[in-house]
Amino acid sequence: MNRIDLFRNDLEARKAIKVIAGIDNFNMESVRNVVSAAEMGGASAVDICYNEEIISMVKEMTSLPVFVSSIVPSELANAVRLGADAIEVGNFDALYKKGQRVSAEEVLNIVNETLRLLNGERTFICVTVPGHIDISEQISLAMKLEELGIDLIQTEGAATVTPSRAGARGLLQTAEVSISNTIELSRNTSIPIMTASGITTTTAPLAFASGASAIGVGSCVNKLNSTIAMVAVVKSLVECASRASRKEFANA
Repeated sequence: MNRIDLFRNDLEARKAIKVIAGIDNFNMESVRNVVSAAEMGGASAVDICYNEEIISMVKEMTSLPVFVSSIVPSELANAVRLGADAIEVGNFDALYKKGQRVSAEEVLNIVNETLRLLNGERTFICVTVPGHIDISEQISLAMKLEELGIDLIQTEGAATVTPSRAGARGLLQTAEVSISNTIELSRNTSIPIMTASGITTTTAPLAFASGASAIGVGSCVNKLNSTIAMVAVVKSLVECASRASRKEFANA
């Protein structure tokens, strides 16, 4: 069984946890710490930026499936040749920080060009559906991605939200858009969905209850100041996913 099959197993059990180091995180030490915490905490996969040195380092230090995220088709195709177990069109946070937005058409163009460059080489592909576009456009994009044989879609939405409350209410506000997008997309496509963007230990149960087969977590892990704290959060998320999975299958 290869690495990505391990992720597929958790995806099928609807309990996959992907820990995101950051599409624009090129700090070797930071990435190393996040990946170490993900493995020690029992995550299903890690997600890193496109950088040859970082890809090489991460592949050597972990047995977890390694996702490489980019919005550049040539980088995504080359990441496969460098040993990435999966590639992801997204995350778009780096663009949003610059005040940019990506359209459904642009996402589809990136996907098609990536597939062309892969030239039939089979690899696991995840695509982030922009959370800021109208839900009807998101559904249309998801259907087109399904036709192309994409393995997983990731929702988002935190970049469109400015929480007005502190504490749990603020966390719920941040995750609300991504979770609501998960509900709509899960009703209209059979592609497994990974809910990301603003997901924490507080909101993860809601993501799984809304139809997610996986969650992607970034800042709630990678912004912490110690590996111990990171591991604790990852373990908590893994336990939450396992509980949600057991409950779902018990009720099936």
